[in-house]
Amino acid sequence: MKERVFIVSLGCAKNQVDSEKLAGAMTSKGFGFAEDFESADIILVNTCAFIGPAVKESIDVILHLEELKGLGKVKKIGVLGCLLNRYGDDLKREFPTVDIWARSEEWEHVLSCLGVNDTSFSPCSRGFIPETTTWSRYLKITEGCNNCCSYCTIPSIRGHLRSRPVDEILEEAENLVLQGAKEICLVGQDLTAYGMDWDGSSHLVELLDLLEKHVPDGMWIRPLYLHPMRVNEKFLERIASYKNVLRYLDIPIQHVDDEILSCMNRNVTESDLRRIFSYARKIDPDFALRTTIIVGFPGEDNVKFKKVLRFLEDMEIDRVGAFLYSPEEGTKAAGIKKQVSDEVKRKRLDMLMELQADISLSRQERFLGRRLKVIVEERNYEDCVLGRSFREAPEVDGVIAIKGVKDVPCGDFLNVRINAVTEHDMEAEVVVDEG
Repeated sequence: MKERVFIVSLGCAKNQVDSEKLAGAMTSKGFGFAEDFESADIILVNTCAFIGPAVKESIDVILHLEELKGLGKVKKIGVLGCLLNRYGDDLKREFPTVDIWARSEEWEHVLSCLGVNDTSFSPCSRGFIPETTTWSRYLKITEGCNNCCSYCTIPSIRGHLRSRPVDEILEEAENLVLQGAKEICLVGQDLTAYGMDWDGSSHLVELLDLLEKHVPDGMWIRPLYLHPMRVNEKFLERIASYKNVLRYLDIPIQHVDDEILSCMNRNVTESDLRRIFSYARKIDPDFALRTTIIVGFPGEDNVKFKKVLRFLEDMEIDRVGAFLYSPEEGTKAAGIKKQVSDEVKRKRLDMLMELQADISLSRQERFLGRRLKVIVEERNYEDCVLGRSFREAPEVDGVIAIKGVKDVPCGDFLNVRINAVTEHDMEAEVVVDEG
């Protein structure tokens, strides 16, 4: 039997997909997988380098792996992915004891370094890592990005947009269903750009049409990461027409002020953002709307910041992820002179999250006494199980605690009634329909 491997996957869901693909390739070549560091012969870390804190986390893990190797607790260590993409040979010189170096998606090279002669494997094969849940899986439909937002390192780290072939995506979706998936979350740096590298047009709707027909009835399809410049009324109406595609819109706006948006190279205006979010609410007041905000972008003053607060309030955004602006080396925004102090950034972030807590609570209260379909995420948790509805994406949103239920398999669907809410989470009970 070949040596036992442990894969550490850092960063985003797109990285998790890459790690699962590597695990699938290694499984097909006879490698076994350890449950923890201590029982592994080989430890591979798939790194993240999107922003400074992610770089620090990746480096800390590498230092720990070097320590384990130095103590003889692991035979080989490997550093893969975005950190090497970003820093190249400079990184290699800093960590001379690393055995395997591979850029993102260079999984054949990893296999070759481990003595595998035939390094071919199916691009649709997916294995399992500790973060994997069989019932809820991520499916990456694009790699790289052409948007070139002024604050973002992704184009320089992951390259230009590459859309995956439709047949390959459908085959991978089918494989995930066979592995037990009940929910497929579509990921990419910008899903709305799918197919634009082919002919300049977005083909996301056509892909959703095919997935809708291809997956079993009742399965959930959750699109994540929709750039607002290609979200329009027609697209929103299409989303609302599907049976399997959830009414959950993850549209990162990053800011609202027109001057800031222009400086970010976002190619939208506040008017555009208000139009699409208002239309989503008009189509269905229950649409789950999630966005992200960068606080303290260069040139942001109090007036510009308060526009963001008004927008969140007016549009009744369900969920918000807010982040302090980080000036990243090599980005255009890092060279802007009007940088905002860290103290001001933190104060604004606190103000935003305090307001958003009230907005989120108000949105949650809409569902008191109502029924929701929930997928079970965790069982044997005190006297209840934990789950999510169409309104909660895995990992980033809240959960629903379903009281009085035990030993329901993860991945099962339950119909529940909401009895209590907080700004993030809910409590519910199972509803049994008579007859």
